[in-house]
Amino acid sequence: MTDILEVARRQVLEEGRGLSAEQALECLTLPDERISDLLALAHEVRMRWCGPEVEVEGIVSLKTGGCPEDCHFCSQSGRFESPVRSVWLNIPELVEAAKDTARTGATEFCIVAAVRGPDERLMAQVREGIKAINDAVDINIACSLGMLTRAQVDELVEMGVHRYNHNLETARSHFPNVVTTHSWEERWETCLMVKEAGMELCCGGIIGMGETVEQRAEFAGQLAELEPDEVPLNFLAPRPGTPFADRPLVEGTEALKTIGAFRLALPRTILRYAGGRELTLGDLGTRDGMLGGINAIIVGNYLTTLGRPAAQDLALLDELQMPIKALSQTL
Repeated sequence: MTDILEVARRQVLEEGRGLSAEQALECLTLPDERISDLLALAHEVRMRWCGPEVEVEGIVSLKTGGCPEDCHFCSQSGRFESPVRSVWLNIPELVEAAKDTARTGATEFCIVAAVRGPDERLMAQVREGIKAINDAVDINIACSLGMLTRAQVDELVEMGVHRYNHNLETARSHFPNVVTTHSWEERWETCLMVKEAGMELCCGGIIGMGETVEQRAEFAGQLAELEPDEVPLNFLAPRPGTPFADRPLVEGTEALKTIGAFRLALPRTILRYAGGRELTLGDLGTRDGMLGGINAIIVGNYLTTLGRPAAQDLALLDELQMPIKALSQTL
């Protein structure tokens, strides 16, 4: 039987063709003693097809909490008895957050809102916020505002939004176990509209929500079909009051296999460390992932959970001699 890493070396490293879902499953089920081989190959693939640069991003929530959807992992849902309450940032606070992000060396600032999709009030707030940020600081602006109409996609393009984040969250077959108030297909449709409009698409999900290893491979294949510019990889950090509050953390070995397999399925994609890595991987595992295919990172805190101090992540990049990607001049 041909070894999957030998196949991946020819197919992905040499030819630049990502692994299929079936091949990704072989990587996800490798014995633990082969993790270092998987990560080493994934790192080679990242360096060959993406280069050594790391994209650094900060995020801020414009509207926190009170979301009408029932995403079972999310403490911002208004349907659960979680500690998060609905809060809006004002424009000066948004600008200050963008300045703080830029001071870390980040080149991307993402405005996030906990909503099903944006209403007129939110779109007006985003437009005002983007103008104020652009007047104050030189940074790429991304948005994550839920499901969009075509008119809203066009409006965000007009505002100069660089990238739009809309996660599929998990494999299509597992999605009904995670969300019941909207469908996987609705999310997919927003992603397609974003791509068609010429914005960069950021689309990933969360590992550890009760999916099988086969469904993780399925998810990698579906992301490869979508071809997003960026895939944020989150690992579930169970939040109090949510239906997933008692789920166990993803094992570090599983997380590292996921990083390696997703890199081999998505050789040219920005693969970003996002929420949950601190709990799942810790300092040593975070380093292993950076040497196993990851080429982007969110610094500072996440939307409802604490991250590592930005200085700690930036020091790691310096130690690994991974340069921070320069600000894009072509938006």
